[in-house]
Amino acid sequence: MIILIDLILHKTKAYRHLLFNVINQHTVNFEGSLWKSIFAFLLLDAYRSLLLKRNEGEWGSSMSFSSIVWTFEEIVVDVFVGNFVFFCIFLLSMRLMLNTSIQISRCKDILLAILVSSYFKIFLIATMVWEFPSSVIFIIDLFVLSSNTVALKG
Repeated sequence: MIILIDLILHKTKAYRHLLFNVINQHTVNFEGSLWKSIFAFLLLDAYRSLLLKRNEGEWGSSMSFSSIVWTFEEIVVDVFVGNFVFFCIFLLSMRLMLNTSIQISRCKDILLAILVSSYFKIFLIATMVWEFPSSVIFIIDLFVLSSNTVALKG
């Protein structure tokens, strides 16, 4: 519980402890937890995109099946392309700024750090129960980006 509170408070030591002592390649099924984290991350990101579409007024009760399928395709493309571009730009900028080549195991560690530090996306589930304005989604995005920064700094 103390680690969770420290994570919410953006303590670098908590991220370091979580990523190097609790979740590492030797103590847990690293590949399995990585794929599960990727799936949860993409699922929550798709729900975020759905909330934004719903708030734009593109999502109504009188939609035809083809428009629902088209909206679903837009969300899936938005999630996969957006996250792929984010990770590519991130890894490319790291390579250019650090002037080193990044090994595959290091890429997995960076990916896991970004996925774990995106735990604030879980607060999107609260929007299923309570009605929030769309600005809450952007506040959650800011928390996710700030926790990503703190996790990668540690």
